[in-house]
Amino acid sequence: MLEAVFLLGRGRSFRTRHTERLITHGRDRLVIFGRSDGQSFQALGVGYDRVNGLQVRINGRDAKSIAELSEAFPVQVLDPGIHRLVEEGPAYRRRWLDWGVFHVEQGFVGQWTDYSRILRQRNAALKAGQDPSPWEPDLALLGESLAEARSRTLQALEPCWKATLTALLGEPIVLAFYRGWSQEETLLESLSQHRARDRERGSTGSGAHRFDVVLKLGGRAAREVLSRGQQKLLGAAMALSMARLAGSAGRRVPVLLLDDPAAELDRAHTDALVSEIRSMKGQLIVTALHSEEARFGAPDRAFHVEHGRITTL
Repeated sequence: MLEAVFLLGRGRSFRTRHTERLITHGRDRLVIFGRSDGQSFQALGVGYDRVNGLQVRINGRDAKSIAELSEAFPVQVLDPGIHRLVEEGPAYRRRWLDWGVFHVEQGFVGQWTDYSRILRQRNAALKAGQDPSPWEPDLALLGESLAEARSRTLQALEPCWKATLTALLGEPIVLAFYRGWSQEETLLESLSQHRARDRERGSTGSGAHRFDVVLKLGGRAAREVLSRGQQKLLGAAMALSMARLAGSAGRRVPVLLLDDPAAELDRAHTDALVSEIRSMKGQLIVTALHSEEARFGAPDRAFHVEHGRITTL
């Protein structure tokens, strides 16, 4: 159920990059509809099949891009795998950051789309043994702009980050970033200086696509110091603080999806997480193993899920 709601707001799953795996075995496609009052949309529709890929409709019209889903229906998830924001590679943290940048920085999606297109063209030239330099000025200009937008968003996030981190973890985690190339040179200089390396690899090793958010505690990488439970709290702090920032920028708080929020946490940390979530005053969709779960107060609606079927209680 949570995965369906997330797909409706992001156009992808939070568990897998392969949307076709969400299609019921023996079926050709999946379809999800959502209706809302008081938001910027009245109806959303997402379909996916193995031939045509993803189709998105908003208020009865075809969407121009998946980005329109995030604008119409912002949604954030806290699932038992939230620790991957800390433990896994840069791609997870870039996705986390770029969702926030999208809501804060106008034009970010268009710049990222153009950057990705030019990056593919430079990589194709590298693989074909051709001169990649014609693509470098535009790639560098867009890459610098994207890095600046991400940096501004991280700066804007700082107050939310510190408050949420203090409430949940109480550890002084430093939030920094690596922009994707050396601070001592421009991106254009880096692309020029590393052409030989890039030709050997057949791909571009410097640029905004290599951006990473750096989490440190006492000068060491946070993933090397924190326990799994602490990593989950840190990941939750990242998700909640970014949701707060996106909500303040977009004038509406994202819907929060919570999958078994107490997993791997003791009572004190679970209570702190619940308190922080409740303070956001947005819509919550929460899964629990027991129907008497009431940490977030009495639900407006409750459902029972069994053998893939959902019924209203």
